[in-house]
Amino acid sequence: MVNPLERFLHYLTVEKGLSVNTLEAYKRDLQKFIAYLEKTGEGVMSFKRKDVISFMTSLRDSGIQSATLARNIAALRGLCKFMLLENLIKEDPTENLSTPKGWKRVPKILGFKDVSTLLEKPHGEKLFLRDKAILEIIYSSGLRASEVVSMKIGDINYEAGFITIKGKGAKERVIPINETALKTIKRYIEELRPAFLNNKTSPYLFLRRGGKPMTRQRLWQLIKIYSNTLPVKISPHTLRHCFASHLLDGGADLRALQKMLGHTDISTTQIYTKVTPERLKKIHKTYHPRG
Repeated sequence: MVNPLERFLHYLTVEKGLSVNTLEAYKRDLQKFIAYLEKTGEGVMSFKRKDVISFMTSLRDSGIQSATLARNIAALRGLCKFMLLENLIKEDPTENLSTPKGWKRVPKILGFKDVSTLLEKPHGEKLFLRDKAILEIIYSSGLRASEVVSMKIGDINYEAGFITIKGKGAKERVIPINETALKTIKRYIEELRPAFLNNKTSPYLFLRRGGKPMTRQRLWQLIKIYSNTLPVKISPHTLRHCFASHLLDGGADLRALQKMLGHTDISTTQIYTKVTPERLKKIHKTYHPRG
């Protein structure tokens, strides 16, 4: 029996070279859709446009975040295009399906003062050198959580002040890293990392006890711990947003920012141009007599 989901995931792995994390997200989203179809009596080989719309409505009604909703429909569109290509279906149920407004939300960011407070929190304690290095490098270079935990020592060019990152779709990009972050990383490598290794070897930069690489789950936990006194709840991606927004505030070129963030489409980067007007609007409302 034809299993279009398995064939699609194999196609994404072999032909598209998508990362493990992206593949897992697509798999979860599509399995959720298939489970929904089974409840409604439809099958993956015979669903219609109305089933897609009904599924998306059910997700939205459940309170799912807009970014996750957008990923769900992206996964469905990819599956339908693949099934058309393989002649498994005759029509694409997602063709010309409009994207609801509001999916591209203005990202949450911290001000310079809050970022400075966050970066200073792990300061002074030798045990936290690794965590300070992680926070510094995310804010300094706008890395994704998956890119941070997969970084290797050889990815850093200290003399040139660059790091080489393998991002989504196994695409490499070169990103500047500031001197402050480099100094913290050097201290971590010299003073703390050997204790994690305990005479073992590992190519990965950020380690846990026993010499194992840092995980994304642990990285999220650390950010949550260090940001518990900040005015907003943040994630590793919040620091990436701060990196982008603060660069634009300082006059950075949008195309250069696109390269540093590893965005394929500049429209993804353009969302950060909305942050500054939103902040001005908030300031106006807070401080103007008739705001």
